[in-house]
Amino acid sequence: MTAAPPRVLTVAGSDSCGGAGIQADLKTMLALGVHGMSVITAVTAQNSLGVQGAWELPVDAVRAQYRSVVDDIGVQAVKTGMLSSAELAGTVAELIAGTDAPAVVDPVGVSKHGDPLLADSALRTVRTRLLPVATVATPNLDEVAQLTGVRVRTEEQMREAAAAMLEFGPKWVLIKGGHLAGAAGGESGDQAVDLLTDGAEEHWLRAPRYDNRHTHGTGCTLASAIASYLARGRSVPEAVTEAKAYVTGAIAAGFALGAGIGPVDHAWALRGPGAG
Repeated sequence: MTAAPPRVLTVAGSDSCGGAGIQADLKTMLALGVHGMSVITAVTAQNSLGVQGAWELPVDAVRAQYRSVVDDIGVQAVKTGMLSSAELAGTVAELIAGTDAPAVVDPVGVSKHGDPLLADSALRTVRTRLLPVATVATPNLDEVAQLTGVRVRTEEQMREAAAAMLEFGPKWVLIKGGHLAGAAGGESGDQAVDLLTDGAEEHWLRAPRYDNRHTHGTGCTLASAIASYLARGRSVPEAVTEAKAYVTGAIAAGFALGAGIGPVDHAWALRGPGAG
């Protein structure tokens, strides 16, 4: 009998077109050699053009899914995504606080197409209850502005954003600079720059910026990859570095789907040379 692989639980919304959310999380986990499990927080109707509708699940349903998995199977890491209401965010924060496993919190605020996914009333709960239980928080620049008011336009301002996020209590924060335009002062428009810090040490992560508009699911994929590597025993800096490499490859291989923005390719690393 084969031993079970490390187990990772994603707590997030469903993406009907398969590029982001629960679907992206589970694909990422499979690609990185862990067993993915899920707690669905919301059902969305979305495609390559945007989000046409979203329906949050009752808090009791979310809690029951979580307890069912954690109490029987156990987890080596938890990843959170779409938590659209204050009640839901608070419930998930309480559940994570009682779970002895690292937690990666992706504070999803807006979809790739600009559709709001987090109610204004939930922001305070994310700040005061969810972020304090995070091992790693992974906001992009829009989410940083939403949560802290800090608007990042230069690499140096990423430090300010990280400091503001750390005040909410996560052990580490990864400021994702993928939306940062190239500017003067040593910043390069051909690189995607992220900053990982716990307030004491800094890790600047740089990767090529690919000219590919098909990037649906990037944030979900990165957070799930970090959780997967943490479950496999990596330190936070190691997990984030390896996750960045994985998602960079997925972005490079992103493909057209529908009439709008297609997804990253979660399976890129599984294909051998010459695979189609």
